[in-house]
Amino acid sequence: MSSAGTVGLIGHPMDAQAAALAAQLGVTDTGSHIARELDAPIVGDAQLVFAMAREHRRAVVELEPRAARRTFTIREFARIVTEITDDDLAEVAALPATDAPARLSAAVAVVASMRGMVDRPASPEDDDVIDPYRRTADVYERSASELRPAVNAVVAFTHRVLSL
Repeated sequence: MSSAGTVGLIGHPMDAQAAALAAQLGVTDTGSHIARELDAPIVGDAQLVFAMAREHRRAVVELEPRAARRTFTIREFARIVTEITDDDLAEVAALPATDAPARLSAAVAVVASMRGMVDRPASPEDDDVIDPYRRTADVYERSASELRPAVNAVVAFTHRVLSL
């Protein structure tokens, strides 16, 4: 797993407010996080790309069009996986339990196939995580409150896929 941004202060550490909030949430190693620019090789090598907002997802796909089926906002991915049944994952379950990369890749394909098949959010912005950079502590808290349930859904889905 790695991180890169479509816009950022390349080579700089995590923003102090973000690091403080991460520490409050139990993240212990924020010091090793250094901003880097997203590029085509990073996207090309990724089995799954999470963006924080639709504009970032669009930038990823413009950079590497073949990544469209494996690029999601994290909240979009979380919204879709909550609707996926074990029957939807039958092909994933048929793969060897020891082949985690194949299972995860097949599961991402299932999620992509469900795009447009599950209910859309009330507002398109509901698939985005608000960008808190250089804003108030309240905005950082709001960003974390949007991100946390999405991350939990992704983790739960990953565990489910690997234990089928």
